[in-house]
Amino acid sequence: MPKFSALLNSKLPGAKTTIFTQMSSLATEVGAINLSQGFPNFDVAPELIELVHKAMLDGHNQYAPMQGLMELREVLSDSFYNKYKTRYNADTEITITSGATQAIYTAIATVINDGDEAIIIEPAFDIYAPTVTINGGIPRFYKLKDPDYTIDWAEFRRLITANTKLIIINTPHNPTSTILSENDLKKLEQLTNGTDIIILSDEVYEHIIFDGQAHESVAKYPNLAERSFVIGSFGKTFHVTGWKTGFCLAPAKLMAEFRKIHQNVVFAGNRPMQTAIAAYMQNEENYISLSKLYEKKRDYFLELMKNSRFEPLPSFGTYFQLFKYDQISDESENDFVLKLTKENGVAAIPLSYFYRYGHDRKTLRFCFAKTNETLEQAAELLCKI
Repeated sequence: MPKFSALLNSKLPGAKTTIFTQMSSLATEVGAINLSQGFPNFDVAPELIELVHKAMLDGHNQYAPMQGLMELREVLSDSFYNKYKTRYNADTEITITSGATQAIYTAIATVINDGDEAIIIEPAFDIYAPTVTINGGIPRFYKLKDPDYTIDWAEFRRLITANTKLIIINTPHNPTSTILSENDLKKLEQLTNGTDIIILSDEVYEHIIFDGQAHESVAKYPNLAERSFVIGSFGKTFHVTGWKTGFCLAPAKLMAEFRKIHQNVVFAGNRPMQTAIAAYMQNEENYISLSKLYEKKRDYFLELMKNSRFEPLPSFGTYFQLFKYDQISDESENDFVLKLTKENGVAAIPLSYFYRYGHDRKTLRFCFAKTNETLEQAAELLCKI
């Protein structure tokens, strides 16, 4: 057979395997405790597992509707109304997706055309910029202000041009564990008022927020909600990241365009999982108590680490904790995290990975969505450094 010699014109020529995959693989290879990739290692609620089993036994094993099961969309509509007093129409304004990643990709693909600009706040989750690029857009980056990772909205405004089509926000924020305040959302509202700018609000950690603070969803602000895609994740909420089930909410006109892309990417999400989650969400205690669970884990991890040489930064939400290590080493984040994994037995993620051009602050991200035993074992190793 002759050799095929044509080369693809790569849309992402600089793309490499994500660091989450790299660090998880390295942790497995060397037998390190994996606090790098963001997934829980504790059991799923037995009731939810039984509901999935029941859904399968009851024959819910074929395609779900393209938009998602109506009963799940209805419970989501009620949930958002109860939390934020905004009613999304279950028929025309909610779509169930194959994970939040697919929802984010689809929303960006819906909005961005050749030459359109998207403002991305960094450090940023690593799928935003590549998805903008794949769809012919131009990423523009705003760097959060050290050391508190806040937004200077006057400076942010200067990034907006006639070509700005999309602003991507993420709260609670991965990787910094900060949250946007009411003032932040009002500034964004003022900034976009009278423009055609659309907002993608990544709110996958909406139920994981600490110290009595409230999640400021764009859904709470009518002038933002009318121009926004809101992205959520059942995987994050119910400790089932492998189920890859998420959702998108948006006004009917935006959602109609979103569904045109959605049906040509995956068509529909996982049917038995949707059936089970719809039943499980009938009891709101199954998700509104999540903050307490993770706040206890954050506090326990911090207590375990108090005698270490790592310096914790504030964590207001998500299930990540940042630690500075500048009192331990002057090595780069990449070098230090590899050494930490191979020699000390704990895998983490360098914060610099979340910046387009790197930004070495001698800071690592650890995931504390783990059993207490795992956290104890990791902290014991880290405190020896």
